[in-house]
Amino acid sequence: MIAAAQTGDGDADDGELVVNDRTCIVTREATDPADLIRFVAGPDGQVVPDLKRQLPGRGCWVRAERALVERALQRKLFARALKTDVTAPGDLGDLVDRLLVADLAGMMNLARKAGQFVSGAMKVDNAVRSGEALGVFHAVDAAADGVRKIDQARKAWRLGTDAEEDIASFKLFTLAEMEELMGQNAFIHAAALAGQAGEGVVKRATKLETYRTSGHSGANGGAGRSRT
Repeated sequence: MIAAAQTGDGDADDGELVVNDRTCIVTREATDPADLIRFVAGPDGQVVPDLKRQLPGRGCWVRAERALVERALQRKLFARALKTDVTAPGDLGDLVDRLLVADLAGMMNLARKAGQFVSGAMKVDNAVRSGEALGVFHAVDAAADGVRKIDQARKAWRLGTDAEEDIASFKLFTLAEMEELMGQNAFIHAAALAGQAGEGVVKRATKLETYRTSGHSGANGGAGRSRT
């Protein structure tokens, strides 16, 4: 469903913004809030990302793609959508990325405590072959041989179960980035397992990857999801 006409390059036209709880202020495309990022005006007049969609006040939405967040910033769409004199920090795209990263790391730690996130090549391989893994994670600088072996396990699982898709695979952080982010819980290979917390990890990883890679935004960070 499209909330308003779009221009040829996918941007909204320059008419009056149409804003509702499910409309991206850049594309004017109405979609699931899970695929959007909410922004509100903070007490200091700054635009604030509201990832949990809980902050009070009027909000506006941008599809979770860095290129679109930066486009909204460049076109000064936040003030128009929020109908107030707000300013957006020039590093808003980086800020959203950091918040998405922190959200993912927090869910990984929660899933680990719940027994739904394991690390180590052997544990990941076993989780994949047993069908318990919902998604696998590799450090961007992980050894190619280790990644290849887990990819083989993913392929064997898919062929053995006639699944339409492989278990999701992500490369989002270097080992050094993870050590800074997660300390002793940093990993080279890991897997999110079946369960609510494991599902939360995959959901957040997918959103972060989409934010970084959609629209060829050139965002920092590792390679994206693999289905090979």
